Amino acid sequence: MKKIHFALPLVLLPIAALSACSPASSADAERREIRELLDRSQISALVDRLGRTLDEGTFEDFRELYTADASATTPGGTAQGVDAMIAQAGRSHSADKKIQHFISNVIVDLHGDTAAVRANLLATFAPAAEGALTEPKYTLGEIYQFAAVRTRNGWRLSRVRSTPQWTIGTRF
Repeated sequence: MKKIHFALPLVLLPIAALSACSPASSADAERREIRELLDRSQISALVDRLGRTLDEGTFEDFRELYTADASATTPGGTAQGVDAMIAQAGRSHSADKKIQHFISNVIVDLHGDTAAVRANLLATFAPAAEGALTEPKYTLGEIYQFAAVRTRNGWRLSRVRSTPQWTIGTRF
């Protein structure tokens, strides 16, 4: 049996390419990936906390979710500044309604210290009745679009725009 020998060409990599494979570079890449995962998690947590805040009617908590100069454009109107947003949420989420917000499919596109965020929202409205469960009368599907910014206090939402996609029932 004849042995066949293959000669592999010697490829010289530029020094920059070799340094890109160094352990220090790998550690830097891992740190960047971990930072990105933490950023995405923190921003998603803001969106989750927004849903809880809207459900529970604790609108003063907006101060921990939004920047002071944040803006909102929703079916309830347009508001500039967190104080105006708190007032608008109070008008749209009155005590005569039980509202539940289901926020899902949160997608975070990071751009350094800012991010664009998209999520789906289902909001279900039922009349409030003391000690009784009531049937929902109105449900709407919306797309949420947020802007987020890294602040000295962590990530905050700086803008929200909700775009209705469909409704079932009659708004009351």
